[in-house]
Amino acid sequence: MGNEREKRKRRPRNHHRDSNKINRILSDVQGKLDESYTPEELKHLNAFERKQIHRFFDDKPEYETKTYRNDGDFVLKIYPVGNIRRMAREKAEEVMKNHEPCALPPMGSFERYVVHDALKEFEQLETKSEGEGVDRHIMIHPIKFGRGLKKIIKKIKLI
Repeated sequence: MGNEREKRKRRPRNHHRDSNKINRILSDVQGKLDESYTPEELKHLNAFERKQIHRFFDDKPEYETKTYRNDGDFVLKIYPVGNIRRMAREKAEEVMKNHEPCALPPMGSFERYVVHDALKEFEQLETKSEGEGVDRHIMIHPIKFGRGLKKIIKKIKLI
């Protein structure tokens, strides 16, 4: 047992190789996410590599990282939340201009949360998740009188 411990201590760690791999991954991911609305999935990373990638994206508000466990393996997802928010606001502007509902493309639950959160400040719009499974998407509907009036109506009905 002591012999195994000694072998581990003497084995040099190649940090330079690890650093190059992380830099390659980061460069590749950022290139893919520049114009994307879908998350990038990274599999088969060790804990050190996942931590380095989380750290890199932690101070960038345009991205959100989350690690999920999948059958004993870890999957790191990097979400382009900045792009998702911009797309949602652009679609919201179209709905307000045209007064026509708009369907967004199918999204995962976290992406839908980002859209609902980005559009909650639009008083004259309502967002609803519709569909099932991989077809679940968000519909943006114009509201004639705004959310404030709906709240008042609900209060009146309660009285």
